[in-house]
Amino acid sequence: MRAREPDHQGVVTRDGISIYYEVFGAGEPTVLLLPPWSIAHSASWRAQIPDLARHCRVVAFDGRGNGRSSCPEQPEAYTDSEFAADALAVLDAVGVERAVIVSHSKGANWGLFLVAEHPERVAGAVFIGPQLPIPQDPSVPPVGPTYSFTKPLDTEEGWAKFNLHYWLKDYPGFVEFFFGQVFSEPHSSKQIEDCVGWGLETTPQTLIATILAPHRVSRRTVEEYARRVRCPTLVIHGTEDRVVPLSTAEALAEWTGGSLAVIEGGGHAPHGRDPVQVNLLLRDFITPQTPRRAVWAPVRKRPLRALYVSSPIGLGHVRRDLAIADELRKLRPGLQIDWLAQHPVTQALAARHERIHPASALLASESRHLEGEAAEHDLNIFQAFRRMDAIMTANYMLFHDVVRETPYDLWIGDEAWELDFFLHENPEEKRAAFAWLTDFVGALPTPEGGEREAMLVADFNAEMIEHVERLPRIRDRAIFVGDPDDIPPGSFGPGLPSIREWTERHYDFCGYITGFDVSETGDREALRARLGYQPGEQVCVVAVGGSGVGEALLRRVVAAYPQAKRRVPALRMIVVTGPRIDLASLPSLSGLEARGYVPDLYQHLAACDLAIVQGGLTTCMELTAARRPFLYFPLRRHFEQWYQVSYRLDRYGAGRRMEYDTASPEIIADAIAQELGREVRYRDVEPGGAARAAACIAELL
Repeated sequence: MRAREPDHQGVVTRDGISIYYEVFGAGEPTVLLLPPWSIAHSASWRAQIPDLARHCRVVAFDGRGNGRSSCPEQPEAYTDSEFAADALAVLDAVGVERAVIVSHSKGANWGLFLVAEHPERVAGAVFIGPQLPIPQDPSVPPVGPTYSFTKPLDTEEGWAKFNLHYWLKDYPGFVEFFFGQVFSEPHSSKQIEDCVGWGLETTPQTLIATILAPHRVSRRTVEEYARRVRCPTLVIHGTEDRVVPLSTAEALAEWTGGSLAVIEGGGHAPHGRDPVQVNLLLRDFITPQTPRRAVWAPVRKRPLRALYVSSPIGLGHVRRDLAIADELRKLRPGLQIDWLAQHPVTQALAARHERIHPASALLASESRHLEGEAAEHDLNIFQAFRRMDAIMTANYMLFHDVVRETPYDLWIGDEAWELDFFLHENPEEKRAAFAWLTDFVGALPTPEGGEREAMLVADFNAEMIEHVERLPRIRDRAIFVGDPDDIPPGSFGPGLPSIREWTERHYDFCGYITGFDVSETGDREALRARLGYQPGEQVCVVAVGGSGVGEALLRRVVAAYPQAKRRVPALRMIVVTGPRIDLASLPSLSGLEARGYVPDLYQHLAACDLAIVQGGLTTCMELTAARRPFLYFPLRRHFEQWYQVSYRLDRYGAGRRMEYDTASPEIIADAIAQELGREVRYRDVEPGGAARAAACIAELL
């Protein structure tokens, strides 16, 4: 799923060549994102589009040679004048007279040509990692391609791969090498992976044509074109760029009279690897006008304020977060808590009449993304999380705006991964105390992922460890929702520390937070009567949490209902679809009840004779605390449910684990008959977790 879908899309055709474009947002100015080179397409701007589109109109197009545009193979089709003409045709198609243009890498050639030859159409120009034909300083080690492109070479090492003979022999090998050089920053596996995929959408013949194309912006003319620029310009360049030397950016900034922004440690594509820094630079350049009114007041004249960001993956986080918020208000009377949250979390917050920040409506949906990543009871949560990077960037940039406009004394993030990651990447953006909560630490590889996934998981964990150990001040409090014994054995990866030992060094432990007090449910028989359960009924509640990922399990259990009913005539099955599964999509069977969102589901779980659930921690621990028998089905390839949750439930002696792949309707019916009303002997779930977490957090106020 994309972080922002286009508001309009279309195609323009010039001389038989079709150019695909998209338009996002509205208002002035218009920003035109130029294609970087035919080795990639407009998806390379995926971290910029959602943020810029909240402030102005954004137009992006796939350059000829890749994406959904035509791919001619004649060199004459790839001149800088042709690319510039495509850009003008797109602007004409969307009715834009002038735009701020943003280019990257080789796109600087057609960007510079466009600014110089058509100044009336360009209001400003940004050049990121400009790959222009400017001679390198011979006194410093060369950067980027240095070998002949057309002659056969006697080596294939390093930049010798930038050679047409090598491309025709092993184009995938070149693409992998090239993007490994583009992203010189450590822990860039996701960015490299994306770009390799885009690079393989074109052909070596097409890319060869782009190199052999005659260009007006050449070694002889580049300075002349640059000095003709009269609009404001900004050049952005990384100090560790292995494709284009910093001296190129310095020369371009000098010749155009523009500004130069140098990103320390940045590679050739900082807009992909350091999107927050680049987005803020782009914003300041494109829309320098005064931002929306910020409300500031001396602390003595305003209430204490906290901004709470609760993970939208299901409904488990918001239950415990509401419990923590209640305890915080007891410790700090008058504390104002605003919530930056997504559906389905907002549904639970609205039921409690909490203050939902209006910017919440602009968040990109993480739940919808995960639902799109899921197959039948299958969700590779690690890979789904990696592919959520553009959504995380967009949501962090929205958070950035929220806390810029309103001063908060405290930020609380319950598995708000975008906050934690980007605050560590951009520590200068931290302007309030930050409390971080999670119920698991560290990703784990699954056997299905093989060596590749194991390597990626270890790299992901290593980056997190480096963040925390290098910048411990980012997390003013890190709270593990559980006990040290809830952490399964093992390490973060080869050469990395033990997960439990590292977590004990860097986290406080509050014990588990159920989100409700079991004692408040009162007498179970009275509770059953209050909920409408009849004496003698054997009630089985089937629930799969707040996301739509559990629909396959619901259908499988519904298919088991007729057989289970024959085994247990007194069976009453209540299927809870939650807020994101269409109630009408389930089969209708006589005697089977289906309900949508149930805000007091924990009461039904405490009153039932059996529950059937996924492997989510919250629901399973609610059932453990209520001492009810339950069947749980961990999602395939969901490392948290498969390992961390199962390990914790084993420690409590709770639940009966089932595997979806082998659980036919008949097997499920047998398990229902065996488990209904079974007397359980679970370890006690110690109460008071929310109060302990709140006490840790309150110290920051």
